[in-house]
Amino acid sequence: MPPTFTYQFNNTCFKGTSSFETGVFINNKFTDGSDKTTIDVFNPSTGQVLCQVAEATPKDVDTAVNAAQKAFDTVWGMKAPAAQRGILMNKLADLMDAHFDELCALEALDNGKTFNWAKIDDVTASVGCIRYYAGWADKIQGKEIPCGEDKLAYTRHEPMGVVGQIIPWNFPLLMLCWKIGPALATGNTIVMKCSEFTPLTALFICKLSVQAGFPPGVFNLLVGYGHTVGAAISSHMDIQKVAFTGSTLVGRKIAEAAAKSNLKNVTLELGGKSPNIVFDDCDMEHAVNWTAYGIFWNQGQTCCAGSRIFVHAKIYDEFLQKFTAKIKSLKVGDPFDSANYQGAQRIMGYIQSGKSEGATCHIGGERQGTEGYFIQPTIFTNCKPDMKIVREEIFGPVGVLIKFDDDDDVVRQANDTIYGLAAAIFSQDINRAIKTANRIQAGTVWINSVANTDFHMPFGGFKQSGMGRELGEYALNNYTNVKSVHVNLGAKMI
Repeated sequence: MPPTFTYQFNNTCFKGTSSFETGVFINNKFTDGSDKTTIDVFNPSTGQVLCQVAEATPKDVDTAVNAAQKAFDTVWGMKAPAAQRGILMNKLADLMDAHFDELCALEALDNGKTFNWAKIDDVTASVGCIRYYAGWADKIQGKEIPCGEDKLAYTRHEPMGVVGQIIPWNFPLLMLCWKIGPALATGNTIVMKCSEFTPLTALFICKLSVQAGFPPGVFNLLVGYGHTVGAAISSHMDIQKVAFTGSTLVGRKIAEAAAKSNLKNVTLELGGKSPNIVFDDCDMEHAVNWTAYGIFWNQGQTCCAGSRIFVHAKIYDEFLQKFTAKIKSLKVGDPFDSANYQGAQRIMGYIQSGKSEGATCHIGGERQGTEGYFIQPTIFTNCKPDMKIVREEIFGPVGVLIKFDDDDDVVRQANDTIYGLAAAIFSQDINRAIKTANRIQAGTVWINSVANTDFHMPFGGFKQSGMGRELGEYALNNYTNVKSVHVNLGAKMI
């Protein structure tokens, strides 16, 4: 029998019992993994074991792929009316709405983010994403292309088949929805690996997908390790496409495995070290509040975090003073305490590196408490361009503050990185802001906000921040093959 998760929530945010199986999910059924081993799942707020989940293996990947291929050939893909896919996706969204607070509670418990942020951002955006792509299901169309009166020429956008998807631990539910939304809408079937650190909301969605009426084999979920299950998905000869969100280092390995196997299509949403440029003509209060959000939202565990904060010399001292006061007002602790802004995580090695390399730890820099993984919001000043904390993605609540006094120079500094995922600009001069945005080498640029993603808009990176785009209409292109059809209407061969 597969393991089961049962937990009694009893806090001001959510009261109730959550219970569901935590096995390998294939063909709409939870089972033990092929080796009948389990993985411990920890509560980051306490460091204690929450539950066990079935550990998937490469053999389970084979089983899931076979199930997904059968579903694609018989009940999904080109076999299912496009409108029916949209109906089922909307039913899933309805069920997510019905279990809204429970999903928020599971996300806070498993990931360590606060219940309030899970509610404001993650679950709300997840439901919206599924509804958005449900609306696309019957609107994926080819074109009739005029090629002369003797030919009918048209294109078809056809699903690829079985797609592999690998999601990270920082936004477990949101990343799941970003991935399955366009894949299901376009008619593909899915073999997904979620993070072994944060599998609970993904497993709960499996339960809801059955209730929504998805046919067996359409969505399959495996909890396993990257070097086993992730590698098996990336190199599987019968998986036609793989989508990955995570680190640049792992993204390279996935792209290599995909190329060496069946040259499968790949989309990669990878790391970032995003610049946040605060010009001297900004709205100060607005810039301070958004900058704090951009680096400390989700405990800084976001690939688009505005972690390199460039502040114009004319306002640097005032900004630092007000930014410091803002940081001091942020509370760290229990994810179910509505007063807390930031939950739990672990990145002390980078903080020690910043100190040892000579940067000034202006605020924070220490663990908070003795239980779980809580770290104070941290800002470094007096940083040099070659410091590790300036160059590398930290993936935690740590930012660096850098003074500038020239528009051209700050653009040069902003682009001086291997990454190109996102950037932010604060200025009340819209011409200055747009001209700067156009010069920044990043897939997303926010003007007068930070980390303000929207499922209607594409998201992805330049340079080593990845390839392809998530979200919006653009994401649909990642999950279809375009076929050209030429119909001879009378041309004769001489």
